[in-house]
Amino acid sequence: MDIAKMVGENLKLARVTKGITQVQIAAELKKYQSDYSDYETGKIQLDYEKIIYLCKRFDITPNDLFGFV
Repeated sequence: MDIAKMVGENLKLARVTKGITQVQIAAELKKYQSDYSDYETGKIQLDYEKIIYLCKRFDITPNDLFGFV
């Protein structure tokens, strides 16, 4: 599996688990919802700052995000 797609799926799972919409998190990141959606589909890769922010926001670790157990 493509790493960007796997990260995107894990990101979506974490977001949905917290009950947060794409619109809400996109606003926090000062992005359009469509841009945030591209992170979850793996079309756009996350930069370091977004990885750290989203892990803290969704209460997950980078290992969770990247699928390491």
